[in-house]
Amino acid sequence: MEAEIVQQMVTSGASSLAGLMATAAWQQVSSRVSRLFGRGEEDEAAGAELEVIRAEVVEAGDDEDALADQTAVLRTRLRRLFREHPEAAVELREILTEFVPRQEPGSTYIYNTIESGTYNQTVIQAGFYNDGKR
Repeated sequence: MEAEIVQQMVTSGASSLAGLMATAAWQQVSSRVSRLFGRGEEDEAAGAELEVIRAEVVEAGDDEDALADQTAVLRTRLRRLFREHPEAAVELREILTEFVPRQEPGSTYIYNTIESGTYNQTVIQAGFYNDGKR
């Protein structure tokens, strides 16, 4: 795989994984990411390491430096993974395509997540977002 493409996958993959870790979607994707890093032999150990990173990401909240530190850890792990197993880049792309919403350039998306609880009502959200560019 071309070095520039690999570097792009490492960078965007680490950011996307860190973003997923901070959402409820992580519960659905974590086992697949553990298998990706564990390569079927060390899935449990990889999962434990990812949960440590996730705890740091969640604890970081709005602390951009702390989040950047954990994203850097993920970048290092992905770089090593892709060097040893180039096919893992395709697997990561498949996971991210399924779990990370695609955003069109120049578009703004707002996501609302209900993390726990039972809801028996209909929720409707309407309105517009003004990011100051218009």
